[in-house]
Amino acid sequence: MMNHDGQKANFNEKMQRILVIDDDRDMRLLLSRYLQKHGYEVLEAVNGKNALEVLEKIQPNLILCDFKLGDITGGALLLKIKEKYKDLPVIIITGYGDIKIAVEVMRLGAFDYVTKPLFPDEILLTIRKALAPEASTPDVPTKAISKLPKGVTTSGQYIFGDSPYFKRLLEQIDRVAPTNYSVIIYGETGSGKEAIAQEIHKRSERKLQPFVAIDCGALSKELAGSELFGHEKGAFTGAQAQKIGSFEIANGGTIFLDEIANLPYDVQVSLLRVVAERKMRRVGGTKNIDLDVRIIIASNESLWDNKGENKLKFREDLFHRFNEFSITVPPLRDRKEDIKVFAQHFLELTNHDLGKNIKGFTPEVEKVFNNYVWYGNLRELKNVIKRAALLTDEEWIEARTLPVEISNFSKLQFGLAHETAPETVAPEYAEAEPTQPQPQHSLKGAGINAEYEMILSTLKQVNFNKSKAAKLLQIDRKTLYNKLGQYQLLK
Repeated sequence: MMNHDGQKANFNEKMQRILVIDDDRDMRLLLSRYLQKHGYEVLEAVNGKNALEVLEKIQPNLILCDFKLGDITGGALLLKIKEKYKDLPVIIITGYGDIKIAVEVMRLGAFDYVTKPLFPDEILLTIRKALAPEASTPDVPTKAISKLPKGVTTSGQYIFGDSPYFKRLLEQIDRVAPTNYSVIIYGETGSGKEAIAQEIHKRSERKLQPFVAIDCGALSKELAGSELFGHEKGAFTGAQAQKIGSFEIANGGTIFLDEIANLPYDVQVSLLRVVAERKMRRVGGTKNIDLDVRIIIASNESLWDNKGENKLKFREDLFHRFNEFSITVPPLRDRKEDIKVFAQHFLELTNHDLGKNIKGFTPEVEKVFNNYVWYGNLRELKNVIKRAALLTDEEWIEARTLPVEISNFSKLQFGLAHETAPETVAPEYAEAEPTQPQPQHSLKGAGINAEYEMILSTLKQVNFNKSKAAKLLQIDRKTLYNKLGQYQLLK
């Protein structure tokens, strides 16, 4: 394969490739050198025609495209690319600062846009976000699909199983997706609420328009309004340029507001106007902007408790506007039949990422998974499997590769952890020396036993949530883990 200057390009199949499309040779050279320095392989194209020719021969992982090209606009080229490569992320570079251009490219399917002058850190961050597994819903590798049970369907990193729960869930999604109803999704952190929102969007008439997800819990009180509705230049200190907000980007499509209860009160007031009138103003602006956007929200707790004394956890008028349809996602611990299906799915995805071929889990691991309560739900299960797969060189994942709080959960729960000394120690605790049993009247032993009992009691008090236990004990999480290792609380 030759690049546009006739130089031979040798590609490493394991490295991620970026196609840079720009008619400015100096800009291409600058971007190529910078991206190569950060571990990417770079293809180059001088215009739209050249880019399409490159794509016929080698498909990159991402495209970085200037909006103004010699033979076509970036928007028109984006449409051509999306016709054949719908899941390929495209980042548009524009030097015009025109808000209409930014809105248009996002509507056409661009992952994001950056403006000139270019800042290297901004470009690198945007590229990494676009290439992250969570950034989109790529097709699941074929070998992952082949090992899933019959009746299980995939949606990117998420799957819809064949259990009664999933059948009811898909029925709800099919019923509400074709409408423009607002939807509230209730579920614990990590239970897959965003994936359900994406599935509603994908099955709706808005599926070709943007889907924008916002974690309201991550928005600062000062900047929440700006992130959602945008701002005008000079609207507040630090607002050096006009900014387009998430609602404007999602116009025509769907916006997903996760952990909605975290929104500040004044932002809730602005949101009420958006929902009621389908109009918005940027912060510091005077002009109304018409909106045609479907709103899906999510919360890990009830937004309105009509039985308690403080029944309003959220603005009542806003709650009733959103409460046109609701879906409740039960925690993973309440649907044990789904654990094995999700575990196998996450293992196949991890096999694909690591280039491994781990077949599955030992019966002991399956038993551990079923006994554990999965406080972090699917997110925790996925991370546990990624870690275990990394530590596994065998064909089957064994219990010794699991975190101590999972492999030893049953013993902790019933206070039997001190019965059996560990034969093997998890890698992160390998340096910890097990505490030897102390004589009955030893003062040192009494101190150790008292400390052990306090830790065990605190763990039970918080349902074995290590972060909460460490906070109550006024120690950090790492110290807590080290002490668990010292007390022989390992399997």
